Amino acid sequence: MFKNMKQFFEARIQSVMENATDSDEQSLRLATTALMIEMTRADFEVTDDERSAVDVALRDLFAISNSEAKELALLAEAEVDSAACLFDFTRMVDQSFTQPQKQRVVEMLWRVAFADTHKDHHEEYLVRKIADLIHVSHEDFIKARHRVEQGLAG
Repeated sequence: MFKNMKQFFEARIQSVMENATDSDEQSLRLATTALMIEMTRADFEVTDDERSAVDVALRDLFAISNSEAKELALLAEAEVDSAACLFDFTRMVDQSFTQPQKQRVVEMLWRVAFADTHKDHHEEYLVRKIADLIHVSHEDFIKARHRVEQGLAG
């Protein structure tokens, strides 16, 4: 079963990630997307608005097409389903992204959390946990939240 799953991921990643420069970039994209997928599940109800927010975030962050974003999200869902914890995903983001990129990931996580117009305490906890694991300061965590809230208000 693991071999089949690995073959599936390798085949799909190749087709979706052809714009990525190497396998490290592909893995980073998948890890970042997995964190967003985890965010959609934090309140135990995945909405279409949250899925759309993930697609938009992926298109913006990685400059990919809508179909590539959807395919990447599907791959990440399968990856999250088979993962034991978030640590591998957060470690990759922490080690590979610059501080401004990490702050942008936190902002995108907030966008996903607020996509259904309701921020659940589980969602806030998960954003905080991920921000801690990728070494984004509490101040930047709060600033990212305020940027998203202000964007929703006006």
